[in-house]
Amino acid sequence: MGASRGPILSGMQKQVLALYRGFLQAACSKSPEDRHRIESFVSAEFHHNSKLVDRKNFLYIEYLLRPGKKQLEQINSPATLGFVGK
Repeated sequence: MGASRGPILSGMQKQVLALYRGFLQAACSKSPEDRHRIESFVSAEFHHNSKLVDRKNFLYIEYLLRPGKKQLEQINSPATLGFVGK
């Protein structure tokens, strides 16, 4: 039998995971202090929203993805010197 590749993900699940990975990759390019803050904040936000938001509430998930992508762009910007979470 072939190796299992895990569950089949929907397009929106892939977007959420890509955003999460993007934040973690962006954190690697920052100072160790900012890296820890970014990783902690992102982990807490994603965990909080995973418990708060129904998996089938696609409109709200899309609503959360938009500002998340903007935050990621800001963190990736070379002009960003530090990170201040909510």
